Amino acid sequence: MTEWDIKKLRILRTLRDRGTVTATAEALLMTPSAVSQQLTNLARQLKVPLLEAQGRRVRLTDAAHLVLRHAEAVFAQLERADAELAGYLRGDAGRVRVAAFSTAVPALVVPAVQQLRGAHPGLDVRVREAEAAEAYELLTDGAVELALSLAAHAPSVRDPGFSRVPLLADPLDVALPAAHPLADAPGLRLADLSAESWIFGGSGPWSEITTAACEAAGFVPEQAHSAAGWTAILAMVEAGMGVALVPRMVTAERRTGVVMRVLSADQPRRHVVAAVRRGAEEGPAVARVLAALRQAAAARETVR
Repeated sequence: MTEWDIKKLRILRTLRDRGTVTATAEALLMTPSAVSQQLTNLARQLKVPLLEAQGRRVRLTDAAHLVLRHAEAVFAQLERADAELAGYLRGDAGRVRVAAFSTAVPALVVPAVQQLRGAHPGLDVRVREAEAAEAYELLTDGAVELALSLAAHAPSVRDPGFSRVPLLADPLDVALPAAHPLADAPGLRLADLSAESWIFGGSGPWSEITTAACEAAGFVPEQAHSAAGWTAILAMVEAGMGVALVPRMVTAERRTGVVMRVLSADQPRRHVVAAVRRGAEEGPAVARVLAALRQAAAARETVR
């Protein structure tokens, strides 16, 4: 394949536009002899004559015009590449892959992506739902650039490999059957539900969060039923099979037969954080996504 030299092609194009070697040299801040030498080398590389004498001046050959016809397409593509690269450096372009736990996707990630699509349409955010442990494995392996999870399951703040960005302290409300005696009791506390049957996952983050919240309120919850998805948990609450702690971010799963009560003084919270590989937060595209996530989290705080 022929070796194409962009710098020399630019000199040839300038000669076509300026008409003389002297004018070309002045435009490119070169000497006339340097211009002539570069064009001689280009002709040798392409193995075609590019210039021919016309009195005391030179003119471009038909081969030179053919070369420039193709070179213009190359120059145009390089201009587009420059513009796209400039956008990338501003954070307006590029791809950011995000792993997030299930309730964070509709509550935080989707609003952030919608905001970014309007403000920075060249920025491509790819979302992958993942449990906490998997999210950080994906982050460690380089499969994603950003992971959303709970602080209790995020890398330690002392971990030199990651930077953590706090996003939201999400309150945990209690889901009660609509006919429950405490459904409209004033000043409801978590401790008031110590004798209830509880519904939560058999293992994993939500089991740990429910158990820890109840123990902090002074009791160990009796697990009557085990479920991992909010649809199943709230269906069982609606059927009167027990009560459950539900993060306030779970809004789409609300049911008419379930009363969501804001707990009084002992209301637990779960802390949502984003994590990136240390140093990546300074990348403009990742910084844009983090800013949009913080904005989505702040919007949730305001409407409470």
